[in-house]
Amino acid sequence: MAVRAVDRLIAGYVAFITLVILVLGSLFDPGNWLLLGVHALIAVLLLLFARLESSDRVGQVLHDIYPLLLLPVLYSELGMMNVRLGIVETFARDAVVQSWEAALFGGQVSYEWIRSAPSVFWSGLLHLAYLGYYPIIVVGPVMLIALGRRTDARRVLLATMVAFVACYVVFALFPVAGPNYAFDHPVGEVREVWSAQLVYSLLASGSAFGTAFPSSHVAATVAATLALWYVYRPLGLAVVIPTILLVISTVYCQMHYAIDAAAGLAIGAAAGLVGTRLGD
Repeated sequence: MAVRAVDRLIAGYVAFITLVILVLGSLFDPGNWLLLGVHALIAVLLLLFARLESSDRVGQVLHDIYPLLLLPVLYSELGMMNVRLGIVETFARDAVVQSWEAALFGGQVSYEWIRSAPSVFWSGLLHLAYLGYYPIIVVGPVMLIALGRRTDARRVLLATMVAFVACYVVFALFPVAGPNYAFDHPVGEVREVWSAQLVYSLLASGSAFGTAFPSSHVAATVAATLALWYVYRPLGLAVVIPTILLVISTVYCQMHYAIDAAAGLAIGAAAGLVGTRLGD
């Protein structure tokens, strides 16, 4: 069976991160050897998919959705790498991004917005919208597969993965902690609303350090939404408003600098275009 575009993308990304670990990391660190072992397993998986028979329906579905299953692994390893490469250095890059933020927007939007315009309603809604990232990038492709539109699902997944990979390459070379780490958290009712509590709980257990700029939350969601709009308009239409709210939420809820969201928006738009044109 022919190798798909998303397979080549993931293989290239894993090779790049392997090189980063070998050049910047310590070979005496057992954690780095663990990451290299995971990369070897991913390489084996890709080789197995390359030999997959077209008659193997279960294998074909797994081949369709495996990028989603790999995302937690690829995301988590970035946090491990960035902590090993230096927390102090990462916060120094935050200072650089904050200077860009001040130059472009006249201040620190992510810090000031929720404090200058506190709203329990908007905090509750936007923290909930922030979580919309997960169903948008997962449910869309799964629904397309369930509808028998596997080619369309692969286009959406390729667009999403192009966005992720573009962001992840930056995270590996220019890790930035982001306002969730760099600034004090908001206090009061805007912080205590249930959806905010849920977001902070999830971040405490699953956030990868150094993955703020650009916002992969924004990039992947925008790419998936544009691709869904292109391949199957009803699904694309259903996620437009949640996507807009998510983009706003990343800044209002102090998860990303405004410049993170802007960069993510640009990457997502480009990835959506690439994925729908090259998806197979």
